[in-house]
Amino acid sequence: MLTLPPSVQIFVATELCDMRRQMDGLVLLVRQVLHGDPHSGHLYVFFNKRGSHARILFWDRTGYVTVTKRLERGTFRVPWSQDTVAERSHMQIEAAELALILE
Repeated sequence: MLTLPPSVQIFVATELCDMRRQMDGLVLLVRQVLHGDPHSGHLYVFFNKRGSHARILFWDRTGYVTVTKRLERGTFRVPWSQDTVAERSHMQIEAAELALILE
């Protein structure tokens, strides 16, 4: 189970991401595509096109932290449909939902 303070929000990018991007590229995506503040302490989650990689970016008061998970088999089950992708660039989920996605 993922335990986060209630003040921390989790934003998932509905647009798939090139996982060659490192911290600076993800920070740019947060600002320009998700219209978020990377220094807010919130978690920003990105998935690759094949659905085999997930990357989480957050600010911990001293610097950026990225967490990456790569599946050996299968794909992540993302919590949105193709209709959602056309409507908005990101969606907000709960910590329990993120934990289920990453398992």
